[in-house]
Amino acid sequence: MARREILEYPDPRLQQPAEPVTRFDESVGHLVDDLLDTLYSTSAIALSAPQIDDLRQVLVVDLSEARNEPQVYINPEILAKAAWGFVEESCLSLPGVKGNVLRATQIRVKAQDRDGETFERDLEAMHAVCLQHEMDHLVGKLFVDRLSIFRRLHFRAFGSAKARRRQEAA
Repeated sequence: MARREILEYPDPRLQQPAEPVTRFDESVGHLVDDLLDTLYSTSAIALSAPQIDDLRQVLVVDLSEARNEPQVYINPEILAKAAWGFVEESCLSLPGVKGNVLRATQIRVKAQDRDGETFERDLEAMHAVCLQHEMDHLVGKLFVDRLSIFRRLHFRAFGSAKARRRQEAA
């Protein structure tokens, strides 16, 4: 369909919670296609609808090397979490920023596909971490919100200045 602009911090739209999808119509299919087109135009492995300024609970993931195994999660809900650990994360909405975040590395998720069919899936390792990261976007949270207080203060001071310079240059 179309590659869309990815919102970047400190855009306030990134802090808005997304709404559940209740109608599985053509617009949901278009959103999924736009998310995938936008994702595949980057080197990232996942993207959520709020990152492209659409406040619906939709996200896509593709961890395959060939980037040809997209997975769609609509209205995702985590049913169980286990095996916690620190993982390094980054985000398309926070270019150049990385940080270690405590996440479950095993989860059970319930969601719907692009046609509204409900499924449950057990995820491990990067897939589990990735899904949780994208689900944070659905509630208006960024991974830096999960960093230690010291790292958050450093990010807000350094990251905000960096983001302002980027906006001024545009």
